[in-house]
Amino acid sequence: MKHIFTLLLVSCSLMGFGQQQAILTGQWSDSTLVGSSQYNNAYNEIWGLVHNGREYAVIGSTAGTHFIDVTDVNNLVEVAFVAGKTQGSVIIHRDFHDYKGYLYAVADEGASSLQIIDYSDLPNTVNVVYDSDALIRRSHNIFIDTAKHKLYSLANTAPTSFYAMSVYDLTNPTNPTFMNSYSSFGGSSFGHVHDAFVRNDTAYLNCGYDGFHVVDFADMANPTSLGIMTTYPGQGYNHSGWLNPTGDYYYMADENHDKPIKTVSTDDLTDLEVTQSFDAGATHNYSIPHNVIFHEDKIFTSYYYDGLQVFDATDPANPVKMSYYDTYAGQEKSSYEGAWGVYPFLPSGNILVSDMQTGLYIFRLFAVNTKEITNADAVNVFPSPFKKELNIQFENPNAKENVTINLMDVTGRVVADLGIQTIQNGANSLTLPIIQDLPKGVYVLSMVGENVKICKKVMR
Repeated sequence: MKHIFTLLLVSCSLMGFGQQQAILTGQWSDSTLVGSSQYNNAYNEIWGLVHNGREYAVIGSTAGTHFIDVTDVNNLVEVAFVAGKTQGSVIIHRDFHDYKGYLYAVADEGASSLQIIDYSDLPNTVNVVYDSDALIRRSHNIFIDTAKHKLYSLANTAPTSFYAMSVYDLTNPTNPTFMNSYSSFGGSSFGHVHDAFVRNDTAYLNCGYDGFHVVDFADMANPTSLGIMTTYPGQGYNHSGWLNPTGDYYYMADENHDKPIKTVSTDDLTDLEVTQSFDAGATHNYSIPHNVIFHEDKIFTSYYYDGLQVFDATDPANPVKMSYYDTYAGQEKSSYEGAWGVYPFLPSGNILVSDMQTGLYIFRLFAVNTKEITNADAVNVFPSPFKKELNIQFENPNAKENVTINLMDVTGRVVADLGIQTIQNGANSLTLPIIQDLPKGVYVLSMVGENVKICKKVMR
């Protein structure tokens, strides 16, 4: 039987864990990159890859596509770079998706192309196996329905005619073939499909000011409209969204200042309805949600001026803000700056965020184990008050495991990230250096693992 070792010496629920600041573990940027002429963004979309046990961030820039080895967050290395067909200040958008060992890359400005990149030789190099504008010259976003091996290109120029959306067959991943293009669904014409989430031929389409549409593409020649929502509370420019695993809620971002994220009930596609809205809780009027991803009962959002915002969706009908990190240090304004993209799918649990002006950020959440308390024992932390280090002694009845250690103030804000330590079965004795120049007062030492949760008040 697995024992859960919980030393609950301070009431963690009273320490503000409901909105815990995410922990910044790594950052990367390249000072040689130029910003776009429109928004001064040197960076745009973020994606993630895993290959041979190593993790990589893929970040777009005005120059092209950068591959950063993020396996060791203390030693971030750019291991490969692919130049875009168009480069420089004209570039604002790039977008990525991967399928069967290949990264697919597009841009939405200039004489660009679809690039297919073989990353099987990482961390040594990557190889461009396809670079052509015959199918896609410009595309705002792409999404791959991996179960049906179809690539959806949104707001697609291919190569000279513009379509709201085009679809390509990836049965041969390095030789995509055209299936169909669309500028209307269900009798409605579209000037633009901005982004999409597609699962098993059912596409949830974010159509800008044309609203939200759900379409079945099982028959590519005759797509079937499943649901339409052209008006809804707090409506703006319908930009992006993500479906939860059970398919009963879709979380949708309107890319407008001071517009919230919408919770859309999708259990009955003939009766789409916004049932709730939620936001970053900003005190300024320029808050803009950009990209939304649902993963492991959480909604991860890149929120422009408000950085990373994470919402607990354990109750999918009522998401609640649980974590955040503001990557943007400038002045909010009626423009678009700050956190562009988010990627939460790496096996390590690390979260990748791209900031338009400052590059790649890597975060991890402060994860409190909420399992039932089954065992409580004493822990000895000394000296008190402490000066430059803390010593911890305790008995661990479980197997060896890694624990995340933080020092927090009484509101739950992390003031010292003490990293990850390995604790053994049996007696443990740890010495933790506190290098931050902290003021005198009351703090909380927190150690959290799969089977361990220690919260203890300490004095400085």
